[in-house]
Amino acid sequence: MSYALVFATVLLTVYGQIVIKWQVLAAGAFPATAADQMWFLLRLLVNPWVISALAAALAAALTWMAAMTELELSHAYPFMSLAFILVLVLSAWFFHEPVSWQKLAGLALICAGIVVGSQG
Repeated sequence: MSYALVFATVLLTVYGQIVIKWQVLAAGAFPATAADQMWFLLRLLVNPWVISALAAALAAALTWMAAMTELELSHAYPFMSLAFILVLVLSAWFFHEPVSWQKLAGLALICAGIVVGSQG
């Protein structure tokens, strides 16, 4: 059950990042003046999708706390790196962000780190 909570934390975190990026792109360019910037961000804060992303962040914190009751932090935390992998894949798919060989090499290192870090 504790690993399911860790993976739920990862998925909720990734959901929040993807939704916020989607809604920020839909909102347009960041304004130049401080007053316009404030209104831009306030409009985002009341956006139902952004609210769902913030709720996902809260749910991720709750699932993480529950997981921490059963797992050592140093054992569980490397699994949070899975969020990097999922965000890279989903950002390429949804937002057509480039996937370079450097990013792929970084993902390989992350995967190796997850394997090594989870062994202890």
